[in-house]
Amino acid sequence: MLFNGRNFVSIAKLAGTSKQLLRQFWYGTPAQMNVHIKGQDLLTLQNYTADELKYLLWMASDLKQRIKHKGEYLPLMQGKSLAMIFEKRSTRTRLSTETGFALLGGHPSFLTRQDIHLGTNESLTDTARVLSSMTNAILARVYDHNDLDLMAKEATIPIINGLSDLYHPLQILADYLTLQEHFGGLKGLTIAWIGDGNNVLQSFMTSAAKLGMHLRIATPRGFEPDLRITKITEQNSKEYGTKLLLTTDPLEAADSANVLVTDTWISMGQEEEKKERLKAFQGYQITMQTAKSAASNWTFLHCLPRKPEEVDDEVFYSPRSLVFQEAENRKWTIMAVMVSLLTDYSPQLRKPTF
Repeated sequence: MLFNGRNFVSIAKLAGTSKQLLRQFWYGTPAQMNVHIKGQDLLTLQNYTADELKYLLWMASDLKQRIKHKGEYLPLMQGKSLAMIFEKRSTRTRLSTETGFALLGGHPSFLTRQDIHLGTNESLTDTARVLSSMTNAILARVYDHNDLDLMAKEATIPIINGLSDLYHPLQILADYLTLQEHFGGLKGLTIAWIGDGNNVLQSFMTSAAKLGMHLRIATPRGFEPDLRITKITEQNSKEYGTKLLLTTDPLEAADSANVLVTDTWISMGQEEEKKERLKAFQGYQITMQTAKSAASNWTFLHCLPRKPEEVDDEVFYSPRSLVFQEAENRKWTIMAVMVSLLTDYSPQLRKPTF
């Protein structure tokens, strides 16, 4: 007899199978992945295994389905508080974290250098210890990644990287969720990065191979990613059997790619380099001409805010562009991180195919 969901339900009814077993058949169980990340820090995706990354994406899909699409209320953060330290201004990271944590019933506290004594009248060590006694987690958006490492060392609660000079892990989780939703899976996709060798790229580099994705990277000379991270990426690519290309030619990077990605050429703190950078990045704007080299099902991602020199309007506002879905998914992936690191909740939605 052909085994399918309808037959399973009929058999279960006849056999008196519990509702719990039926629920596990339809929605899956966390035991399928044997992942335990409660209490961990999230500083870089390099520190997370393939199964742990998949679990976070599964959790994000679950929360989005239950809360957004089914209208359920899940106060999983009730009684918990989050310290949000922001050295840089932010739209998506701040709003997605504040609204997401509050939606789960928790209390987020937004803190800037003007609000607390961070590194001025009070050391990072002291700040981490004080916040550990008053909150359940710290999300920090900083200039220097070493500050996150120090806070993680001194704090007794999870530290979450909201952006640093080296990595932007929360952004990449949102990108992966967006691609998962669009393509129905991640394995085998080819991502073409065309732009600066920055923190967003370096988060792709430390994680894509673990999910079976290939990377094609084009950066101008002098703007390559960190050499240490490049070596890690080469090791990951060998370990997981994926392809890696580093070039200075945008069209070579775009060749047969399913995903075209770029980011700002001038990050916060680099304003004085604007003239030099605009000159160096000539020819790197993503256009429909660039897309002609890509796969027939190509899509476009950008973490925002976007400037026209990075990608023209024709691509940015085209049906191939997933940037606004990508921006919304920042909320669901940040919520997934909070829930995974702070609670024992397990996804109820059946595990997606990655």
